[in-house]
Amino acid sequence: MSALNSMPQQPMTADEVLRYVKAAARAMNLPLDENAARSVAEHLGRTAAMATLIDGVDLAAEDELAEIYRPAPFPIIANPEGAN
Repeated sequence: MSALNSMPQQPMTADEVLRYVKAAARAMNLPLDENAARSVAEHLGRTAAMATLIDGVDLAAEDELAEIYRPAPFPIIANPEGAN
């Protein structure tokens, strides 16, 4: 475990998340009015809370979802019975 991950972190407050959203929008030169910034901050805070819950579940490697789902192709049957 790295030094950064060894110390438990407190979740950001709603005001900290709002300041982060405004700073990120400004850094990317994205126009964001106050209502939009509050909405983005609310969604970001909710997403962070969900991530914290999921991160707390002890999963084995086989429990993790595949990065990309690729179903196996159907087998090609050269001359199936009853086909012309």
